Amino acid sequence: MNDILQDYLHYLRIQRGLVENTIISYKQDLVAFSEYLTEQKITSWDKVDRYDVLNYLAKLQTEKKAKSSVSHLISTLRQFFSYLVNEDKIAINPMIHIDPPKGAQHLPQVLTSEEVERLLEVPDLSKPLGIRDRAILEVMYATGLRVSELINLTMDELHLEMGLIQPLGKGDKERIIPIGEVAIDWLNKYMNGARLTLLKQQKSKYIFLNAHGRQLTRQGIWKNLKAIVVKAGITKNVTPHTLRHSFATHILENGADLRVVQELLGHADISTTQIYTHISRKRMAEVYKKFHPRA
Repeated sequence: MNDILQDYLHYLRIQRGLVENTIISYKQDLVAFSEYLTEQKITSWDKVDRYDVLNYLAKLQTEKKAKSSVSHLISTLRQFFSYLVNEDKIAINPMIHIDPPKGAQHLPQVLTSEEVERLLEVPDLSKPLGIRDRAILEVMYATGLRVSELINLTMDELHLEMGLIQPLGKGDKERIIPIGEVAIDWLNKYMNGARLTLLKQQKSKYIFLNAHGRQLTRQGIWKNLKAIVVKAGITKNVTPHTLRHSFATHILENGADLRVVQELLGHADISTTQIYTHISRKRMAEVYKKFHPRA
């Protein structure tokens, strides 16, 4: 069972080109399920039937697992067993007629324009790292980049003279994103000054560097942002993805077309983008209640 599981993870990495974090999340789901099957004395994937899956889901329910986690597991198992059928490893797909649990839709956290401004004012511009952090915040809010896209952004992917950047997104898919003049100005300030200081005569193709002149990590971005949020006096749970959510919500609120937002965010399916229309409607309702005299 483990050999087949490893073959599948290799397939996700090589054939489908999924990013490592996505592969890790699939692996965690599949390893946990295979361990459950081992406890049930099931030692082969072709011995798994629909009732084994349902029993496992019932077990997770008694353990009070979040509906989002169960939905992710079901999606993982559905793709895995489809792969096994296509590879002639099993004859019958046990995931047929098994649906994810229906649950309330959780809207992502979004910053107001005023909160974004407060974040931008925090970095200490007298220091190279402060200029770097300001450039990072400006770029993330101006483009809606994923944190993985941001840390892997290279000099070759910048076309600032045309007001564009060309990041490599999920599944190694390139997309072209406009970037505003303010973010371009801060990028130039960083690259022409602070970045050279951080490099310390080293060489790096990556734009955003740590204090040692090496590529900034996801953990580094998270840690710095958490400190900035505290200094800005913002009590919301802000992550790098919050800036992406805020970017999408704010441009929709200002009249952007949903298809345009889909392209900017690099969503393969527009249904993923539609979550932001719900946020905009929620915001609209809040504004109405606050300002209409008879609301």
